[in-house]
Amino acid sequence: MISKVYSAASHGIEGFIVDVECYCNGNGAKFDIIGLPDTAVKESYNRIRAAICNSGFYFPCQWITINLAPANIAKQGTGYDLGALIAILKCTDALSERDTEGKCFVGELALDGEVRRINGVLTMALAAKKAGFREIYVPLDNTKEAAVVEGIDVYGVKCVRDIVAHLSGSERLTKTPLTDYSVGGEKIMGIPDFADIKGQQNAKYALQLAAAGMHNILLIGPPGTGKSMLAKSLPGILPPMSFDEAIQTTQIYSSAGELPADALMTTRPFRSPHHTVSGISLVGGGRIPRPGEISLSNNGVLFLDELPEFKKDAMEALRQPLEDRKVEITRVSANITFPARFMLVCAMNPCRCGYYGHPTIECTCPPGSMAKYLSKISGPLLDRIDIHVDVPALDFETLSSTELAESSEVVRERICDAREIMKKRFKDDGITANGDMTSAHIRKYCKTDDKAEAILRGAFEKMGLSARGYDRIMRLARTIADIEKNDIITWQNMAAAVRFRSLDRKTFTEQ
Repeated sequence: MISKVYSAASHGIEGFIVDVECYCNGNGAKFDIIGLPDTAVKESYNRIRAAICNSGFYFPCQWITINLAPANIAKQGTGYDLGALIAILKCTDALSERDTEGKCFVGELALDGEVRRINGVLTMALAAKKAGFREIYVPLDNTKEAAVVEGIDVYGVKCVRDIVAHLSGSERLTKTPLTDYSVGGEKIMGIPDFADIKGQQNAKYALQLAAAGMHNILLIGPPGTGKSMLAKSLPGILPPMSFDEAIQTTQIYSSAGELPADALMTTRPFRSPHHTVSGISLVGGGRIPRPGEISLSNNGVLFLDELPEFKKDAMEALRQPLEDRKVEITRVSANITFPARFMLVCAMNPCRCGYYGHPTIECTCPPGSMAKYLSKISGPLLDRIDIHVDVPALDFETLSSTELAESSEVVRERICDAREIMKKRFKDDGITANGDMTSAHIRKYCKTDDKAEAILRGAFEKMGLSARGYDRIMRLARTIADIEKNDIITWQNMAAAVRFRSLDRKTFTEQ
């Protein structure tokens, strides 16, 4: 006898439907799974058999063949267990063809028949909806995640008995209501407020520009000047995620197994890996490819503190994602692409001891060591960072002042206003921020006055900028103009953008 049901799977954040075909005959007790299964899929026989028997149903003592189609795509993980169990029960007439029509089944089985949580359910639910399924059955712990998707009924399954009773009509499961997935201006707890950061007005202004236009930024200064605190305050001034950004971010965290059972991603991620992190941990990979820190920072911030201390391969691994906004992982079984639209925030000391240029503490680095320390950051990587800003030591008067600075909430409103200008500008271009502009966008939207063009020409010739450096100055100047609500980039806007690019040249060449 042959039966067929449908399951779903995910590769990265791309989902696809899997046909689960079951063939039973009377030629002996044997169990085969075909369709490029990995070890976890092959081991499903023992889970399925125990779950059926311990749930009070008959497991046929026959030669059973399970085929997972399409057979040319590698099958990984335990999410096919529930579909295979339903297919076997159809072969034993415990369920009929009508019982499973228009339905999709995903979930891992425990030996006692419990249905356990799996990763990537949101992606699977989106694939099932796209394929035209009316209902999807997922583990009970995954229901909130799956119920974000409109247009498909989601049922949470606790155990095998419950789903068989539901499908046969003897006892119905309750349909999960659509998850209230609102994203907006909620206050993010546990992060520094701009009002609590003493001084550093220039660095704060640079962070506002970075947040408004999704620009990468490098903070350079001696220890204790507030570089890390400034970076950690960024989530409080970033604009809220759109619904599409929130769905994409949730898909990534679900794929990585980092999505809490009772929560979805409604705020922009902030990732801060230690400087001992490897290139693979940043980019992602493994035998079963999973997203790395770069993709986990998608639509948010990747903060690298003490940038020169990171391994060379880890720093260089950032170059391609910063340019292409995606990470491609190639394996024998599949090519997986993860999105990587993140804002890179880096912090570093000006030298190994940290006190080069400090007004009161003398630098103790031996001759030549400073250049060696700074040369750890390659020119191509530095060229991809839009803003380089000095974070100097503060004097006593600034630190002891009781005057409160502008709060993160006020700054965020200003940034949201600038983002609205960008959103209207790029409504037909498929991007949302100035940091994503291509050369074609720059020619179209970055109009300058004569004096601004003269300033840019002088900077290009004197600083030896690359074509990429030219583009990044134009993008930053456009953001400065948007903050100030200027239609055309003025010479003041251009001068400010050049100043934020020239700082690194001064620091790196005066050694």
